[in-house]
Amino acid sequence: MIKLSYSNPILCRPADTVIVLDFETTGLSPTQGDRAIEIGAVMLKDGKVVDRFQQLMNPGFRISGFIESYTGISNAMLADAPSCEEVMAQFADFIGDYNLVAHNASFDQRFLDAELKRINCHYLGQFACSMLIARRLYQAAPNHKLGSLVSYKNIQHDGVFHRALADSEMTASLWLAMLEDLQQDYQLHSPDFGLLQSIAKQTKANINQYLQRQG
Repeated sequence: MIKLSYSNPILCRPADTVIVLDFETTGLSPTQGDRAIEIGAVMLKDGKVVDRFQQLMNPGFRISGFIESYTGISNAMLADAPSCEEVMAQFADFIGDYNLVAHNASFDQRFLDAELKRINCHYLGQFACSMLIARRLYQAAPNHKLGSLVSYKNIQHDGVFHRALADSEMTASLWLAMLEDLQQDYQLHSPDFGLLQSIAKQTKANINQYLQRQG
C-alpha cells in the first residue's frame, strides 16, 4: 500500500468537503476582455450540501446574442445586476479557505483568478477538475461533457444546463458519485482532496493499478 503525503495541509482535507463552482461568462478568455456574468456554487460538507451561492453580475458592457442564447441570460437580466466587483467580493467571503471543484476547472479557475485579481482578493484552497478525474474513472462514457456524464451516471437533474447554479449542483452530484465509486470499487473511504487531484494526473492505462495501491 502506498499512501500519498503532502507538504500542503490543504490537500489533506477530506474530498467530500469542498465548494463546487461554475461561471457563466461573456466569452472564453479573461485575457481577451471577457468577464463573468454569473457565478453559482454549492458548498459540500461531509458529502452534504450545506450552502449555495448564486448571483448574476453586470460586466459593464452588452453581451452578445450568442451568449444570450447559450446561457439564457439576457442583457435585460444583467441591466440591474450588481457589478462583478461587488459580487466577487461576496463570493470571496463565501469560499473562504475551502478547496474548489469545477468541471473543466481550468476555465473557471482562469475567470476566478482574473475577477478576484481586479479586487485584490485571493483564495487559499486548491482546485480539482471533475472532468479530468471522470476521464480516468469513466473511460467507457461516450464523452466527458457534464451533461453526458450526468446521463451516464443516472444523476437526477431538472434539464437546465449552462446556468451557473444548476451546473454547479450537477457537478457536485457527479463529484459525490465519483467518491462513492472510489469507495465501492477501491475501498477508498474518505479520500483526501490531494488524492482526487492525483487521479487526474494518472494515465488511463495506469489508473486501476494506481488506485489499488492507494486502497
